[in-house]
Amino acid sequence: QIHKAVGMVTESDVLLADASNAVIVGFNIQVSSNAKLQASQAGVDIRIYSVIYNVVDEIKLALEGLLEPDKVENKLGKAVVQEQFKIPNLGFIAGSKVTEGVILRNALARLIREDEIISEGKIDSLKRFKDDAKEVAKGYDCGIQIKNYNDIIIGDVVEAYSEVEIKKKIK
Repeated sequence: QIHKAVGMVTESDVLLADASNAVIVGFNIQVSSNAKLQASQAGVDIRIYSVIYNVVDEIKLALEGLLEPDKVENKLGKAVVQEQFKIPNLGFIAGSKVTEGVILRNALARLIREDEIISEGKIDSLKRFKDDAKEVAKGYDCGIQIKNYNDIIIGDVVEAYSEVEIKKKIK
């Protein structure tokens, strides 16, 4: 809140809003014709309401838009590296067996070695035998390549996950 007053929206209100990059919010009032003209030239938003709940709801929505969303991790699956392959022009592929859930191509992934996160990235390539796969489910073997990471050893665990953004709400 920069300024509050009783009565009609005037040119000085528009000047203040323009200088402050603010919005003018009015409740059951009029806007002078000079103030309307000046606001349209300056690009100042004037919002007039006759129902107080509409004011509260719209300001709440505007403030929620300024909040950074929460990122929630959704675990997709795990695979244990059983072999390492070097493929010409492609790099190293982790020959793995999916032990939990599902591994999805293009999912986010972390490489875990001895309960420590070694690398985080994206699953760049996912293969079932020699064919590209969109997903590989629990119990199946697959080849996994993590983008920009080649130091994979037998026994490493590839954990696939996704991140979902949840908008924050004001109560």
